[in-house]
Amino acid sequence: MTSATPALLAHAEELRAERTPFVLATVVRAQRPTSARPGDRALVFADGTIEGFVGGTCAESTVRLQGMRLLATGESTLLRITPEVAGETAGEGIVTIANPCLSGGTVEIFLEPQLPPALVEVFGDAPIARALRTLGTALGYEVRFGRPEAELPADTDAVIVASHGHDEDMVLRAALAADIGYIGLIASPRRGRAVLAALDMPGVERIHTPAGLDIGARTAEEIALSVYAELIAIRPRRHPADSPEPAAAPAEATDPVCGMRVAVTVGALQSTHAGRVHYFCGPGCQQAFIDDPARYLTDV
Repeated sequence: MTSATPALLAHAEELRAERTPFVLATVVRAQRPTSARPGDRALVFADGTIEGFVGGTCAESTVRLQGMRLLATGESTLLRITPEVAGETAGEGIVTIANPCLSGGTVEIFLEPQLPPALVEVFGDAPIARALRTLGTALGYEVRFGRPEAELPADTDAVIVASHGHDEDMVLRAALAADIGYIGLIASPRRGRAVLAALDMPGVERIHTPAGLDIGARTAEEIALSVYAELIAIRPRRHPADSPEPAAAPAEATDPVCGMRVAVTVGALQSTHAGRVHYFCGPGCQQAFIDDPARYLTDV
């Protein structure tokens, strides 16, 4: 384990608490003369920023692109970077990338997307509200007891009102205004209809009341189960399940010198020739292009 790892892992825990998505990259195998060592780690963020160390500039460029791709899918993978193959191949759980810029050796890096779990805001403190929190946590959701006067977090996935009449209008209006994906009201059919009629605002038909699938639930725990069953039944199919909408796939370009795919990010190495911007995996390729663009371009 490198000396920087404890601080980096501590930062990773802070990011999870803040619900910030990132990819944890861990070197699991390194063949000399690569500069990385098993146990080296880095964090890859949605904007392409990398914190930590998993290899030199060219290897880092590959980790950046693959990490950003995985934030868009939520799937973990083993990344194998080597000068011994050509192109890019993908198998079940593994991606092999040819890196002609490496001085030799192969490095294998496990990439783990860390996406925050779905956020459920529960309003109320009755037995049903407490059961919603207990069961939701067991299902892998992040369940919070919301405060009616507080603004809903921007990444809230579901709002469930189980306050038995207290501040219902305020919470439901806020949830509709925020376009929350699932809004549920724990109430009898008659009272639920009355609450919706009183709201009189666009989108009120999206509120599920009585919240939950009709499974004959009677106890607080059974009602909570029916609500989560309904939430699961109507949610969009995501990767991984119960995660917020994934990030968009990164913009990519091909390094004209070595042929590697690189992420187009702020601060990416680039050079403009004949009005066209070209992107590079590392300073070596960038300088080679600047010295002789015609050598690497077929359209000049």
